[in-house]
Amino acid sequence: MTSDARGGLRTGEVAELTGLNIQTLRYYERRGLLAEPERSLGGHRLYPPDTVALLNVIKAAQRLGFTLDEVAELIDAGRRRHPTPDLRQRALDKIAEIDRRMADLAAIRSTLTEIVDARCDSLTNCTCPSCPIPFLTIGVGAPDGYP
Repeated sequence: MTSDARGGLRTGEVAELTGLNIQTLRYYERRGLLAEPERSLGGHRLYPPDTVALLNVIKAAQRLGFTLDEVAELIDAGRRRHPTPDLRQRALDKIAEIDRRMADLAAIRSTLTEIVDARCDSLTNCTCPSCPIPFLTIGVGAPDGYP
């Protein structure tokens, strides 16, 4: 590691330690997820050593399904003088969202299984008996002005 004598990590070092690319680091700066780093005499960004831990937290939160906006809000809440402990509620909301998505995926899987079992051969002109595809009438009897 070739960190600056002032204790900061250069952009490339942070990128290497976190597995993120340099453009992502700069994007996180613009979004306010990372504070604007100090600069070396040569103008290079010098990130504090705790930046690596913060970026790992951001990546972990994203893997848990939080969007960058949600991560930014959580980080901002933690930086306030009197932080609001809303991570638990947000996690509960995320669980409910995941449950809804899982139910949707289960319904999609079930319909796809029916299509395979029925040996459907076309999306719009299926000839299988009792076709499970719910939109066989595409283009049939459409209102005026619609294809």
